Amino acid sequence: MANAYFKGRIVPVDQAKISIQNNTFQYGTGVFEGIRAYWNNQRRQLYVFRLREHYVRMLRNCRVLTLTIGKDEKELCEITVELLRKNHPETDTYIRPIAYVDSEGLGPKFIGYPTGFAIYTIPLGDYIDVSSGIKVGFSSWRRINDNTIPARCKVTGGYVNSALAKTEALEHGYDEAIFLTTNGFISEGSAENIFLVRDGRLITPPLSDDILEGITRETVIELAREELGIETTERAIGRTELYIADEAFLCGTGAQVSPIVEVDKRPLGSGRIGPVSAKIQALYFDVVKGNRTKYLHWLTPVY
Repeated sequence: MANAYFKGRIVPVDQAKISIQNNTFQYGTGVFEGIRAYWNNQRRQLYVFRLREHYVRMLRNCRVLTLTIGKDEKELCEITVELLRKNHPETDTYIRPIAYVDSEGLGPKFIGYPTGFAIYTIPLGDYIDVSSGIKVGFSSWRRINDNTIPARCKVTGGYVNSALAKTEALEHGYDEAIFLTTNGFISEGSAENIFLVRDGRLITPPLSDDILEGITRETVIELAREELGIETTERAIGRTELYIADEAFLCGTGAQVSPIVEVDKRPLGSGRIGPVSAKIQALYFDVVKGNRTKYLHWLTPVY
């Protein structure tokens, strides 16, 4: 049986339970992270991708909600590696830490309640099937904004916004949704950042357009610049600019790098995975699997 980290210790996952009266279950008052570990079969090694950076982001986001985990990123990394060693996966694995209001008190608030913290892991392959590219559609739902529920913070309750958009997209025959901001600019997917390719350059929405401060997004910007000589411009992007882009792709811990081939029933570019998207996708997988020595500092070996 798999194990989880719960209430300060590693326990069998079926013992890591909260009450149906739990405040976060009732009101969405939590902050979570999504972290991937990749199995390198040749080396018999599990590599966690940018583990420290994820916990640095999580602790920053907890400050917005005034949640207090009581551990720094170094301690959280050590706990995660210990948990993975206990579970001993030999496959690609997803890691889900969550900070939550550990109270059965009524009322959506943070003040006066203690913070709970838990981690579980599950095997995870592709979040989206990207073998031939994905089809996306613009959502009728607008992205939550920084003065409602900040998208940068991975707030549990904020993902109702994502669920509405993703469900609508699936019902319309798309693989994923694209959000617009309340001002009508492209924001991101339901759980992914977005990049456009135009005239050999990458374009992505700025942090101020209600997007997650994506670690995969940051990784793509650096890899494109350092390995492919491609610069990225961060600026507001209109809806129709995606229609006329040469290429586009979504990226994130779950989605990894997912090339887009169709938008609102219109073929994007050639209607096939474009060369820049393909290069970035291949490069990304090389890096996370530990096949690029230059970027091994991004990886935490488990065994």
